Amino acid sequence: MTKIFGHRGASGYAPENTLEAFRLAAEMKADGVELDVQLTRDGEIVVIHDEIIDRTSDHQGKVMDYTLEQLCGFNFNNKNENYEFCRIPTLREVLELLEPTELKINVELKTGIFHYPGIEEKVLELVDSLNMNSRIIYSSFNHNTVRKIREMRPDAYCGMLHNDVIINIAGYAKMYGMNALHPNKYFLLDDEYIAQARQFQLDINSWTINTEQEITLALKKGIDVLITNYPDRALAIRKQLTGK
Repeated sequence: MTKIFGHRGASGYAPENTLEAFRLAAEMKADGVELDVQLTRDGEIVVIHDEIIDRTSDHQGKVMDYTLEQLCGFNFNNKNENYEFCRIPTLREVLELLEPTELKINVELKTGIFHYPGIEEKVLELVDSLNMNSRIIYSSFNHNTVRKIREMRPDAYCGMLHNDVIINIAGYAKMYGMNALHPNKYFLLDDEYIAQARQFQLDINSWTINTEQEITLALKKGIDVLITNYPDRALAIRKQLTGK
């Protein structure tokens, strides 16, 4: 059965990538959440999508140019009037919040623009310290990052994110020991793409699937993980289609 993950938490309702959004996704009974990680100037792992904080906070600049203490003083409510103040969370805080639940966590390492030396080791060490490796999906648009994680941790579940058409993407991902492909939702319209992924025994974890039409299509295609800003909507449609 297709699993439903909250994209940056239940980000259709609460400010993305905040504890409030992840808590809400858990309350909605999502199967998991997706989040993004980067490093601060002082080497702390924070959960934020953009390399620049302008869009989601009340300040400007690069994540990597601020210390964790500085970032924690900024408001990351993403101009959502229902949330007066939201603090940027660390990955540890999110994992500790979700540890008592059964939710899976898709950790996307944002190394496509800035590499953040050592981020792979830091993330793995943190996950190990909390004994949560079996609940983590590691993904990145920088395929060197997930290849490195696979080399350091052969039992880690790894997926390659992609937004463009790549020749023999399934064979390429399998060659580097990946467990999954993480395609843009538009690839779900391509039955050959899905067949090739299945031929190479790869899961399909797709994003960001929000409308009723998109959710219904993804569920009928039988993908493994459906990543959405509105987990409650997807869960309701899944129940209509499958009774579960």
